[in-house]
Amino acid sequence: MPNSNNPSVLVIYTGGTIGMIKDTITGALRPFDWDHLYRQMPVLENLRCKIDSYSFDPLIDSSDMNPSFWVRLADVIEQNYESYDGFVVLHGTDTMAYTASMLSFMLENLNKPVVFTGSQLPMGVIRTDGRENFIASIEIATAYEEGTPLVPEVCICFENKLFRANRTIKFNAENFDAFLSGNYPPLAEVGIHIKYNRSHILKPNFRKLRIHRGIDTNVAVLRLFPGISPGTVCGILNIEGLKGVVLETYGSGNAPTDQWFLDAIGKAIERGIHVYNVTQCKSGSVEIGLYQTSVSLGRIGVTGGYDITTESALAKLMFLLGMGLDNKQINALLGQSLRGELTVTKEN
Repeated sequence: MPNSNNPSVLVIYTGGTIGMIKDTITGALRPFDWDHLYRQMPVLENLRCKIDSYSFDPLIDSSDMNPSFWVRLADVIEQNYESYDGFVVLHGTDTMAYTASMLSFMLENLNKPVVFTGSQLPMGVIRTDGRENFIASIEIATAYEEGTPLVPEVCICFENKLFRANRTIKFNAENFDAFLSGNYPPLAEVGIHIKYNRSHILKPNFRKLRIHRGIDTNVAVLRLFPGISPGTVCGILNIEGLKGVVLETYGSGNAPTDQWFLDAIGKAIERGIHVYNVTQCKSGSVEIGLYQTSVSLGRIGVTGGYDITTESALAKLMFLLGMGLDNKQINALLGQSLRGELTVTKEN
């Protein structure tokens, strides 16, 4: 239970744009000094919470993100879990949705807020979006009511909206409004007050935190497009060591009905490769069998991902493959919601 008079939050700086500030002498961007946070951002005193920081060394650009980093990040949260009421992770925007989605699976029985945020402009730039993103994230990470956190899950706070992490994608490289959750409403909206959408936030289970470190990266993405060749499809499906494929289909899960395509997918499934069907659309759900062009996919053993994002689908495949489950168990879990990452509408 938090100290209501002085809740605490650990800010974990991994790298990325938000943590850069302009050097007053050289004019070049350099890392923000998180050890002297209150001195550099006096307004934080008004939040009436204890803010500590932890910086990765070396810092990592989000383009260089990898599973070993995900494990390190999960370890930092686990090691400090009992000491803080919430966590704010500062991360580069390009792969934030991948990292945050993966952490949502790795942190089983999470009962405290883990809020990812970043910025499109560095903290040290006058028009930065980083300052407001950071302050809002601190408020959300320390928001408790009668000893219970308001948002006990992994989420992304960006441009006045709080999204479930494994429902979020980056869809804009330039605007401050850079993230989108096309299939799930915001968990909170930040204005004069922070309005929490309580009915859509996961409820705490008060069980002991469990960290899953096994991550299997033998996965690939196969994005369909008109005119895709047998060589392209077979080249991906025959990658050495491949165990899982996120198949990005059209609309509600539709794919070519050419026999060569169905044969290639079917043979891959027979070899034990999991094929996870997700839509290329930014919103909407896969419904295998809704149209004739998806009936055959279900018949040969493709698993429908409903409204899961590609980022979350990849994370989920890596996570389940890393658990050492058998194929039947993995296929069953791919079609279930484990951390609120998809909405099951009907049998796929």
